[in-house]
Amino acid sequence: MVAKILGVTPEVQRMMGVSSGMELLTLPHGQKLRLDLLERLQTMSIMFAVDVLGCTGTTEERAGLLHKIIQIAAELKSTMGNMFGFTAVMRALELPQVSRLEQTWTALRQRHTEGAILYDKTLRPFMKSLNDGRESCPLSNTSFPHVLPLLSLLEQSIVADEGTDPWESTEVGVDVVMFHLGAARTIAQLGGIYRSNAESKLQGFQDQAELLELFLTDFQMRLLWGSRGAEEGQVPRYAKFDQVLTALSNRLEPPVRSR
Repeated sequence: MVAKILGVTPEVQRMMGVSSGMELLTLPHGQKLRLDLLERLQTMSIMFAVDVLGCTGTTEERAGLLHKIIQIAAELKSTMGNMFGFTAVMRALELPQVSRLEQTWTALRQRHTEGAILYDKTLRPFMKSLNDGRESCPLSNTSFPHVLPLLSLLEQSIVADEGTDPWESTEVGVDVVMFHLGAARTIAQLGGIYRSNAESKLQGFQDQAELLELFLTDFQMRLLWGSRGAEEGQVPRYAKFDQVLTALSNRLEPPVRSR
């Protein structure tokens, strides 16, 4: 299933001289795949954010939805070993339009204390440690490794969140870069193991064309921006949706005006 979503067929592998999509990610001619994954990470994060910001019910209902999304993040991390999906969910929760919802997060801590503790004490620190190169994922459980730092390093001019990467710090930047470049070599060599882990976790799952389409970047882009809007450049597309998310967030919890 992962190979189908990545679109790296055996024929493509033979033509490009690679053994897996993970190896292709690390090579110069893997740019198209890297850009596709960066785009997909962004669209997935936006869709999770829209789920939260589009919940116009009570604050408690919104807190309940946050709790479910946190549980999804935990499942992706621990049960599925899917660090790509985990990263997309965490980025959604850390978007300013979501993180500023003080009433919603307060309700989460009051009504779903275990979820709030899981997010604050486990998931967020783990995500930061992954990005900072201070922690890696156990190979035996990983179906999709943490590739965002590698994608960001190799396609730095494309990444929207400029200046937010840990290697931008002059104190630890070189060490972080070297860690992720070393991790890239490991990822390139272990594509077969990741594939086996994914197949094991998806045992008994019957993939359907309609379901797989949901994970395709083109489908997600058309869903968010429409067919014509999806053809625009990244900068105007992201800027427009950022405005939409801000408007939704402010409608849920109007900003406090300074006197």
